[in-house]
Amino acid sequence: MNWDAIFTSLRLASLTSLILLVLSLPLAAWLAFSRWRWRFLIESVVALPLVLPPTVLGFYILTAMGSRSPLGRWYADLIGSPLPFTFEGLVFASVIYSLPFAVQPMASSFAAVDRNLVEVSWTLGISRLATFFRLILPSAKNGVVTALVLTFAHTIGEFGVVLMVGGNIEGVTRTVSIDIYDQVQDLNYAAASRTSLVLLLFSFIVLAVVYSLNRNSPLWPTLRKR
Repeated sequence: MNWDAIFTSLRLASLTSLILLVLSLPLAAWLAFSRWRWRFLIESVVALPLVLPPTVLGFYILTAMGSRSPLGRWYADLIGSPLPFTFEGLVFASVIYSLPFAVQPMASSFAAVDRNLVEVSWTLGISRLATFFRLILPSAKNGVVTALVLTFAHTIGEFGVVLMVGGNIEGVTRTVSIDIYDQVQDLNYAAASRTSLVLLLFSFIVLAVVYSLNRNSPLWPTLRKR
């Protein structure tokens, strides 16, 4: 068992989940309550990682982080080192790749909150921000937890995007999925089987937790159709 790869994956998944929690809350709330007629364009952009092949997405992210791009040059000037093939680059790519897994469950949960209760809160003089944190967010807590769990699990299992953006650097960018690939390439099927079994059990536990949280929720059938 490659514990360095496991630690790298856990660290990557934890950071990605925390960053997406901060970024997805306002975005999901806007998607849930916005009346803008072109909102579907933003929803399409958010959902794009679900349909793009990971290698295609990884290629574009790698290009965006390269030395010829404004983002790549800005990061290199600020930090003094390039962003591709670093752990920080992996985090950046993972945030983009896992964005729909965080935003969609949150947006569905926010949209399921009784609109009448929200409007009553506003008429009582409670600000929109206070209403969100006091009423909407507690009512949609299952959706937020689901988003965090799915984001964490999805990041743990990343392969294509991680390989394109981070390469395969031991102790830096080699994750569990890449380690399994290496073991298979080396014909070390026993080690690959052990690590794969761990990921299989982890995935089952994640799904059990998600279904348990949402088994009585009316919005869960909507989430499963997405």
